[in-house]
Amino acid sequence: MTVDTDQLYFILENTPAEQNIMLVGKHGIGKSRILEEYYTKKGFKVVTLFLGQMSDPGDLIGLPEKDEKTGKTDFLLPYWFPTDRKPVVLFLDELNRARPEVLQTIMDLTLNRKLAGKALPLGSRIISAVNNGNEYQLTDLDPALVSRFNIYEFAPSVENWLSWAKESGIDSRITSFISENPEFLDSDASYAEAANLERTPDRRSWERTSDVIKKFPELSDIHKPIITGIIGTRATSTFFRFLIEHDVPAASEILNGDFSLVEKRLSKLAIPVMSTVNVSVFRLIENGLEEAKKKTAAKNLSAYFEYLEKNGKREIQAHFINLCSAESFPETLVFISENCPDLYKAMTDFIMDS
Repeated sequence: MTVDTDQLYFILENTPAEQNIMLVGKHGIGKSRILEEYYTKKGFKVVTLFLGQMSDPGDLIGLPEKDEKTGKTDFLLPYWFPTDRKPVVLFLDELNRARPEVLQTIMDLTLNRKLAGKALPLGSRIISAVNNGNEYQLTDLDPALVSRFNIYEFAPSVENWLSWAKESGIDSRITSFISENPEFLDSDASYAEAANLERTPDRRSWERTSDVIKKFPELSDIHKPIITGIIGTRATSTFFRFLIEHDVPAASEILNGDFSLVEKRLSKLAIPVMSTVNVSVFRLIENGLEEAKKKTAAKNLSAYFEYLEKNGKREIQAHFINLCSAESFPETLVFISENCPDLYKAMTDFIMDS
């Protein structure tokens, strides 16, 4: 069965710890990130083992040693094995890239929760991830091993990713582009084959692209080579064409520059794009502003909300106010209340009139 992110959260919440879960999906769609974030928030330690990199069962179960008291062979605990008896989430990544001899070790682990006779703490969970497709070099899995997992094909939706991206501070130019060009979010394997394995985009590569372009309010031809190496020629060309046609101002331009210079550009943006601008602006404030820039940022933030009012963009104003009440932006609300009294009053008036 194919599940998206919200459905996966429900599965993780309601599957008993003793039942193993296997996620099947393409690379770069966020399997490991989602699992680590989910369980870390719940207080679990997440141990990720990349099975495709293990050359010997000893990498998993530890090295043998002689017990001087008994004269028998024992195994040193591997570095990751929990010794505090607190349950862990053991994430077996690249399960179907593991060598057959490593997979034999996994059999006992998934059935009895033991490695070389040593049991995992009660309440520990085992989750695996596998890539599925002809484009991967994979190891066939034993049916007996497969039978020990609840199996779900994981295919997070574009909306799932956009929601995460906006909350995580992904550059608004990227979220705006993906909103209108969702086909570029994930790599197209058929295109990659036709293009002789040219680099194609995936969710992980868009995150890397965001990290690169955040410090550049404007992108030009000089930035194309570095972006092409991350998402490929085809996606880069379409991305730059989108930026030229839409000209989405970066949050730093709105808050730190001359606001009058971005008003005309804002007027050309569609409502979905404007909502990503809101999130981008809030994220920049939430991450902390330099003291010297706070006065200008406060003035421009008030001017931005006033611009929305003057141009009848009430839906974007409502979205702006909803973000203020969201748990994700507590520092932004503090910033507004302390530095933008006119804006705070305008927001209050908007709520009263609604």
